[in-house]
Amino acid sequence: MSPSSIPAAADARPPRRDLSPADYEALAAFRAALRRFLAFSETGAAAHGVTAQQHQALLAIRACPDPAGLSVGELAEVLLVRTHSAGELAGRLVLRRLAVRAASSEDRRRVLLTLTREGERVLEAISRSTLGKLKSNLPIWSEMLRALEDLDLPPPRET
Repeated sequence: MSPSSIPAAADARPPRRDLSPADYEALAAFRAALRRFLAFSETGAAAHGVTAQQHQALLAIRACPDPAGLSVGELAEVLLVRTHSAGELAGRLVLRRLAVRAASSEDRRRVLLTLTREGERVLEAISRSTLGKLKSNLPIWSEMLRALEDLDLPPPRET
């Protein structure tokens, strides 16, 4: 048997089924709930004078497990943006006195971001509201997650 006549491992996968109306309904409901949550979050951030992206950056910096801070490159990775865009965003946070930049004590070429007291205050105010909204909508999120778990789809193919 020649190598070209051996069936590929991909051929052993279960056949794909057509997506059902329920699949599309579950996906649409999930995306709509995400969008409503994001709109709520964006409005909450704006009420505190920051953009949605600035709020995300504040949250990423605060959530960093390293007490020395989060590097601009790491911020870019978390926000799924290019390093120069993260650097510009960090610059705007510094100008607004929501964050500070400092060279790493271990590698002076590495710039780390930490929150100022004002940055902490703004983030806490937004986060309290956001967590309250998440908690109040917990039954909706739980129901949607159950619906997604119940979908009869094969696991996604690894790429």
